[in-house]
Amino acid sequence: MKKKIALLPGDGIGPEVTASAVEILKSVAQYFGHEFQFEFGQIGGDAIDHAGSPLPEKTIDICSGADAILLGAVGGPKWDQNPSHLRPEKGLLAIRKKLDLYANVRPVKVFESLSEASPLKKEYIENVDFIIVRELTGGLYFGEPSKRYVNEQGEPAAVDTLFYKKEEMERVIREAFKMAAARKKKVTSVDKANVLESSKLWRETADEIAREFPEVELEHMLVDNAAMQLIYAPSQFDVIVTENMFGDILSDEASMLTGSLGMLPSASLSSSGLHLFEPVHGSAPDIAGQNVANPFAAILSAAMLLRTSFGFESEAKAVEQAVKNVLEAGKRTKDLTRNKAFNTTSDITEDVKAALAAAYANV
Repeated sequence: MKKKIALLPGDGIGPEVTASAVEILKSVAQYFGHEFQFEFGQIGGDAIDHAGSPLPEKTIDICSGADAILLGAVGGPKWDQNPSHLRPEKGLLAIRKKLDLYANVRPVKVFESLSEASPLKKEYIENVDFIIVRELTGGLYFGEPSKRYVNEQGEPAAVDTLFYKKEEMERVIREAFKMAAARKKKVTSVDKANVLESSKLWRETADEIAREFPEVELEHMLVDNAAMQLIYAPSQFDVIVTENMFGDILSDEASMLTGSLGMLPSASLSSSGLHLFEPVHGSAPDIAGQNVANPFAAILSAAMLLRTSFGFESEAKAVEQAVKNVLEAGKRTKDLTRNKAFNTTSDITEDVKAALAAAYANV
C-alpha cells in the first residue's frame, strides 16, 4: 500500500532520531509490501534559520498533502534571545492550531527489562500501562491576552489567560472514553476544580460525557493529587485525561517511570484524520550530532503512526516487539544505563532493524 509521510526533523537531536525512525519504516515497507514516500519539511529553529518563520507555509502544504506526519523535536538555546514570534516552540504551537491537533496521546508503559532504569523501586512500577490524553489547542498556551507589561505603579507585570470552550473539552474527553472502553474501562479526569472555573466546567463536562459510556468508570482527581499518585501508585491508572498545561507537566513526570524521556512516543490527533507523531523528549542540543541520542521513542512513535494513521496493526506490533527484543538483549543508549559502555543511536537503529528481519524470517 502506498502512503505519504511528512517528515519534520526539527532541531537538536530531532534529525538523528527521525532518521532512525525512517530506517525502521523503510524496513517495515520492505517486509510487509508497502511503499512509503517521505517528504521533508522545516519547523522550529531550523525553519527560522532557513525560511525566517518557525512554521513556513511550505511546511503546512507538505503536511496537508501527507497521510501522516512524523516530527523530531524543536528548540534550543541558539534561539533563546529571539523575539517571541521567532521562537522555535511557536512552530509547534502553530502546527497544532493549523491542523487542529486537539488531543495528544502519550502511552506510558514500563518495559520489564528497563525496570532498573526507573528511579522508582521495581514494586512501584510493576504493571504500569496507562495513557495520558492531553488537550492540545486550548488553555494557557493559547489564551489571549498573554503579555508582559508595566502596571500603574510602574512595576513589570505579566498576564496569561486560561480560556476554554466547552466543545474543546468535550471532544478530548470523549476521545479518552473511547480509548478506555477498549482497554481497562477506567478514566481519570484531572483538574483543579476546587479553585479554577475552567476546571469546574471541565469536571461538569466529564460527567456529561461519562453518561455516554456507562461501561467506563470515571473518577475525578485534583492535579496535585494526581502528581503524587503517579509516583505513589502509578499502576492504578488506565486513561488519564486533562487540560493542556496539566497534561504537559504530568506526562513529563510520568515519563520517568519508564527510566527516560527517550522511551515515550506520542500521537497528536486531529478530527480530519491527519495525525502527527513525535517522541516526547526535547531537542537535547547538548548531545546533538554525537550519535548518543535515544531513538526508541521516535521508533515507537513510528509504530503509533503505523497503527493509528494507516491501520497497520501487525506492522506496529512487529516494531514494538523488535524494540522489546532489543531491550531484552541488554542494548542500552547512554540515558538508560549507568555503565560507561553504551550503544549509540546508529547501533540501536541497526539492532531494531535486525530484530525486525529476524522476526520476518521466522514468519
